[in-house]
Amino acid sequence: MTAFSRGERVIGAATHYVENQPPWRVDIDEFALNAPLAAAVDAFGAGWASAHLHEVGALVGSAGFQRDAELANVHTPTLHAHDRWGFRLDEVEYDPSYHRVISDALAHGAHTSAWAEPRPGAHVARAATFMLFAQVEPGHACPVSMTHAAVASIQDSPWVADAWLPRLFSREYEPRLLPNEEKASALVGMAMTEKQGGSDVRAGTTVGESMGGHAYQLTGHKWFCSAPMSDGFLVLAQTRSGATEEGLSCLFVPRLLPHGMRNAFRLQRLKDKLGNRSNASAEVEFDGTVGFVLGEPGRGVRTIIEMVQRTRLDCVLGTAAGMRQSVAEAAWHARGRSAFGAKLVDQPAMTAVLADLALESEAAMLTGLRLAQLFEAEASDRDIALRRLATPVSKYWVCKRGPHHAYESLECLGGNGYTESFPLARRYREQPVMAIWEGSGNVIALDVLRALTRDPDSAAAFADELSTTAGASMILDTHTARTLALLGRLARADQTEAQAQARRLSESLAIALQASLMLRHAPSADAEAFIAARLGDDRAAQYGALPTGTDTGAIVARH
Repeated sequence: MTAFSRGERVIGAATHYVENQPPWRVDIDEFALNAPLAAAVDAFGAGWASAHLHEVGALVGSAGFQRDAELANVHTPTLHAHDRWGFRLDEVEYDPSYHRVISDALAHGAHTSAWAEPRPGAHVARAATFMLFAQVEPGHACPVSMTHAAVASIQDSPWVADAWLPRLFSREYEPRLLPNEEKASALVGMAMTEKQGGSDVRAGTTVGESMGGHAYQLTGHKWFCSAPMSDGFLVLAQTRSGATEEGLSCLFVPRLLPHGMRNAFRLQRLKDKLGNRSNASAEVEFDGTVGFVLGEPGRGVRTIIEMVQRTRLDCVLGTAAGMRQSVAEAAWHARGRSAFGAKLVDQPAMTAVLADLALESEAAMLTGLRLAQLFEAEASDRDIALRRLATPVSKYWVCKRGPHHAYESLECLGGNGYTESFPLARRYREQPVMAIWEGSGNVIALDVLRALTRDPDSAAAFADELSTTAGASMILDTHTARTLALLGRLARADQTEAQAQARRLSESLAIALQASLMLRHAPSADAEAFIAARLGDDRAAQYGALPTGTDTGAIVARH
């Protein structure tokens, strides 16, 4: 980086000297600068991880890491379907910057530390670590998240777990496809959806023929396979054993078979995605591909359900991380830029927008960490019931808010925000994926209804969670009563009415949960402003419409 590129004075090197630009936002501790996150980590039982999180914060805030995050998205992955002699290769080449980013994430336990080193608060600490890395480079968070979530589906199948879990728990990173006997670490991807099915995974036509024991031979395709250079994949297929149709099963498909033999894993092409370009997503064909069933044959959905809950949690965490990046970059710009005779951050209109963005970011972060707490190893039956409903509810709402939040933050930077030289353009393109991955809006809203009908305890646990702040806000109490009444009515309604109101219910439950969390963990004035802006009589659809009298400057200063 040259002195001139940093905006430093170079005599005679330009027609004039530009002074009204903020400095580069580098070489900072992202954890230390995020006071709400630091307080929440302590409140949710992971205060012991503070030193580790400061280390991560300094790493992701460094100029080197941020440069790698940029390079990994500029120098995009390349598919090599065949080698120079025409033999199948089926490999994706990544820029070295991507390997450095994901190596750092694994070294600091962003993937499976909560599984590998269980203790009270471990899942909260892992969630905070994950958010810090995803805040700066979101693409690598996909294989990191899938590896974390896959443990839930693998751990009860010892014929896979015994050999693979120690490798998933490793903090080493080895990007090469090496024989399993030579590789101490591993990442896991997923290949679930097909061209004709999408979210309706039961419509998939990939077939698995039993080879005896736990092994099956797969024939078919998958339309989305993220992180195709992972060492193993969770795959759904219609399995059969002889003349017996077993139904939809979940299988573990390794890239390499024993002694380094390559499994049939045909990468057809890479997706040209809207969002991040650092992590590849591919279309894949199976042609005699070997996979090993996880759980019981024909019970594939049951096998993956806990995995799906954890990837949905990471969708919330990833969106919250993006919101934090958006607020941090917008506030940094506003503090270093003047217009019309004053710093932008001191101008009431801008301060109001920044404060509103900050409150939404904090509410999303609190939601994500509270969900992570519900997944702790020592979670109670109530916590387990609560997470069954709170996870899809939060995934629905937080992820839907992400793109709007990113756009409004981008606008704070003006024309700079609209350029790829600044990270918010990349963030704006990335945020929509969190609302699509692991179920888009309607799918998630219908899962909320499913949780209510299949697990009535989840509704009671949710109501109990909201009761912890009963009486603290008349506005929230009114909203909660109205929402729980809607919940009760839809639980008894016919399918048509329930589905038509599923989105309304999901949104209402999510805002109630966020408001309750803000009352418990944010300064009371900030919580009241959030509640009034989202639930009050004068609530507005646009950012920057906080109630009269809100100390917006104090909110921005805290973030």
